[in-house]
Amino acid sequence: MRLRHPSGTPLHLSYCTNVHPAEDLDGILAQLDAYAVPIRARLEVGVLGLGLWPAAPVAAALAADPAARRRLRRELDARGLEVVTFNGFPYRSFHDPVVKQAVYHPDWTTPARLSYTLDLARVLADLLPDDVARGSVSTLPLAWRTPWDPARSDAAARRLDRLAAGLAEIEASTGRTVRVAFEPEPGCVVESTGQAVTHLAGIDTDRLGVCLDLAHLACAWEQPAAALKGLRAAGLPIVKVQLSAALESADPGALREYAEPRFLHQTRNPYGGAADDLDEALASGLPGPWRVHYHVPLHADPAPPLATTVPVLREALKELAGGPLPLCDHYDVETYTWGVLPPALRPRTPAELAAGIAGELAFARDELRDLGVTA
Repeated sequence: MRLRHPSGTPLHLSYCTNVHPAEDLDGILAQLDAYAVPIRARLEVGVLGLGLWPAAPVAAALAADPAARRRLRRELDARGLEVVTFNGFPYRSFHDPVVKQAVYHPDWTTPARLSYTLDLARVLADLLPDDVARGSVSTLPLAWRTPWDPARSDAAARRLDRLAAGLAEIEASTGRTVRVAFEPEPGCVVESTGQAVTHLAGIDTDRLGVCLDLAHLACAWEQPAAALKGLRAAGLPIVKVQLSAALESADPGALREYAEPRFLHQTRNPYGGAADDLDEALASGLPGPWRVHYHVPLHADPAPPLATTVPVLREALKELAGGPLPLCDHYDVETYTWGVLPPALRPRTPAELAAGIAGELAFARDELRDLGVTA
């Protein structure tokens, strides 16, 4: 959806398609009809924004085939859909029965990660609507924290220099600007905004910056105002915001039904206590309260004593979009865990999932409207 900040700056609100498992072009097109078109109809909007997730194989195929890119653009236009941002964090196989730490590979020490991200940028440059200023690609925060040493750090720095150069070449050849955003996440080399300032120092800030995932921000127990102040002071742009909420509970035992085998659910308490997964936290006796990296629907509160970090999301949105100028123009709802929610909360049909995503987008739109943003 296209929105407008009181300053007149356009804001883009979308939902991330990494909630869907397709990893080829035909599968992506099928997603549009099964989910995106019904969501657009439910919201009664002329154009619906997608935060598209093209897995590495389809990204490479599209980057190598201008005709395929033109086809995808036509298919989007015909359905009243547009794309200004890609999720380039999962490389592929994001809906395997077990994903866990595999999602962090290949990382930014490898040529595969660089190639994938530049493929995404090439494709996005051709998908961007003609009247949109720039596109964005979110990516992982360098790597999982282990193993990490000076040699790997140097390798990643070289890749980021080549990434910035590649983005400049794409802009020179297409006239379209695409920026890449590194997404702090618990357990990674860059797990907080403070670590982003440390590890991303010296990057090309015209083309590279931060993707602020609001569930991750909450799980790190960061205060939004202080976190954003630190990024601004360091000159790190917020290229993209992922609108997400994590689970929170003062009673850790109430979280047992959320332990599941597919995704990693890093767990943190406000005293510095940490576990890399919810199963590990439950077995360890980690004192509460906990915040758990488990993206839950924005608009649906869980049963007490569970809660969500939506209050952190609201605080962050006030800082991001409530001032005289917005600090970011790309906002992507990223709840990829619908399929692993406890059975009683899990959508059973494509129509139910479409309804849930539409509810999240309506919630996000209303939160932005409360800050003076208009449709």
